Amino acid sequence: MSDPTAAASLPAGLRPGPVRVSVPATTANLGPGFDALGLALELRDVLTAEVLPAGLEVVVTGAGADGVSLDEGHLVVRTIRRTMALLGQEAPGLRLNCLNAVPHARGLGSSSAAICAGVWLGRALVRDGVDRLDDAAAFALAADIEGHPDNVAPAWFGGFTIAGRDDDGWFSVSSPVDPRVGAVVLVPPTPLSTEAARGLLPPTVPHADAAADAGRAALVVAALAHRPDQLLRATRDYLHQEQRRPAMPASLALIDRLRAAGVPATVSGAGPTVLALVSEDPATGLPSSASVLAACPEGWEAHALAVAPDGVRAEG
Repeated sequence: MSDPTAAASLPAGLRPGPVRVSVPATTANLGPGFDALGLALELRDVLTAEVLPAGLEVVVTGAGADGVSLDEGHLVVRTIRRTMALLGQEAPGLRLNCLNAVPHARGLGSSSAAICAGVWLGRALVRDGVDRLDDAAAFALAADIEGHPDNVAPAWFGGFTIAGRDDDGWFSVSSPVDPRVGAVVLVPPTPLSTEAARGLLPPTVPHADAAADAGRAALVVAALAHRPDQLLRATRDYLHQEQRRPAMPASLALIDRLRAAGVPATVSGAGPTVLALVSEDPATGLPSSASVLAACPEGWEAHALAVAPDGVRAEG
């Protein structure tokens, strides 16, 4: 519980808190939709922040707790401060508690979750923050910090998103998902940085591969909405997965086996997690979650997850 005496000593433009938010894991690309398609999944980090008269207290439990800084270098702290500065405010001190469920450096959007949570918390701790930084502007700020929008968009808005950037700035458009479609993520024990994965991509690609990928990406949108039977065909990638095989051979070998068995399996984001799209309704033509979970290699984690309709959201 906040100390009312301490709260009274804070700058007038700040809300002392505490404020609490949850943010989902995300999977990007879905095969051919490189840096554009993203899907929110019901695996959530929960974060609580409070303004203090002075100092910094950061407590992290759960996924990645042993690998993150507990000082001003923490990504959520940096994002909270950047958001407040944009709103013309500065917190003299902060208390942050992170209960993490999203695996770190596994291609499930842990950095986007941290950034979106930080933007939401920083905005919430400013008294008129929501009025002056609406969701579109908050998403744009998060995308600026992350550098690409494919995970940030579903983390902020939830569901399935198509995101990018043009002369007008960042954009995100939501698209429906057949309610029968879910996901299984198979998470290997070894991390892979996004920078390392991106470093394997060639500077140019053949025109035929680009055309094939564009067609498959368009098909993903239709297949997720109302033709899940087309997801195996739709999730075939030509531009980035094979090129990254040297960095995650076990993941690509598993994808090869799953796809040969008719499972729409892809690299989740930059990897090395494997995403499989599933359904418990045989009429969809998709495999069941149980059948994919049974294929999880020894030593890997497996999660059967629903699509998350909400992105960042306040928690009581």
